[in-house]
Amino acid sequence: MVTLAGDQARDEAARFVARMDADGWTEADESELQAWLAEDPLRQGLLLQVQAQWLALTPEVEAPAVPVEEEEPAPSGWGRRGVLAGLAASAALAFVGLRWSQSPAAYTTKLGEIRRLPLPDGSVMTMNSGSELTVSMATKLREVQLAQGEAWFEVAKDAQRPFVVAAGNVRVRAVGTAFSVRRRETGVEILVTEGIVETWADGDQSLRMKLEAGDRAMLSAHAVIDYETGISSSVDRALAWRGGMIDLNGRTLYDAADEFNRYNQRQIIIADPRVAREEFDGLFRVNDPEGFAEAVKASLGVSLDTSNPNLIRIE
Repeated sequence: MVTLAGDQARDEAARFVARMDADGWTEADESELQAWLAEDPLRQGLLLQVQAQWLALTPEVEAPAVPVEEEEPAPSGWGRRGVLAGLAASAALAFVGLRWSQSPAAYTTKLGEIRRLPLPDGSVMTMNSGSELTVSMATKLREVQLAQGEAWFEVAKDAQRPFVVAAGNVRVRAVGTAFSVRRRETGVEILVTEGIVETWADGDQSLRMKLEAGDRAMLSAHAVIDYETGISSSVDRALAWRGGMIDLNGRTLYDAADEFNRYNQRQIIIADPRVAREEFDGLFRVNDPEGFAEAVKASLGVSLDTSNPNLIRIE
């Protein structure tokens, strides 16, 4: 084993991190890094310290209110943020797990904001408008506490560390899959887009159930409120918000207005209960309540009152 003096080792760690920051990180670079780490176990903690300092100096870019379609990872090479964010798992998993368990990270989204965020374990979460959650990463468990709103999770596979989302008393557990969790007034809604998840109510094992891709469930602390299976197309439409869209697909105008109101300062009110029960189809931008209202007017012959800049009244 070779042990370098402190300043020399820190300089070498800094050079590795700087190369990651420059983009174009390759498999050869990764092999060189792993060989350097293997020479001295102390280098793992040192590299993490340098990484944390480097990230702290990097200014964050404000996330757009409405995102573009999600970008897929490049087929080759290593992305700058992907390398830096994933470094903890490859370099010093136990050390980082301890630090994360002591310092959970809190995330929020404002009205109309949708954020796509990489997590240190390689997972990615997309938060919907008006959401609040806390992420804790430990050596044996990855846990998200969803206090409000909705998020979709693409979970990195790690059989030794289950990924659990807690929303009130409801729990959703996965190892490597993709699913969303939304807190509603009546319960917690779970949509599975890939793989299998297990869900239950804390303290009530009778509610434990498995959901597969294309399944939807709504749970409360004491009951399974609703369950649908094999509805992949409906699940995808319900998650159109990830691309900044609302896909109505036969939803009532009441539900549609409620959905638009999640994203916009300008709220929609449907004055006539009979109109509110009408079903409507269409694909709209989440930040275009005016376009939705005009489409309803053209389709159903209703009248609009748009005199209030903060309100659209459908009559």
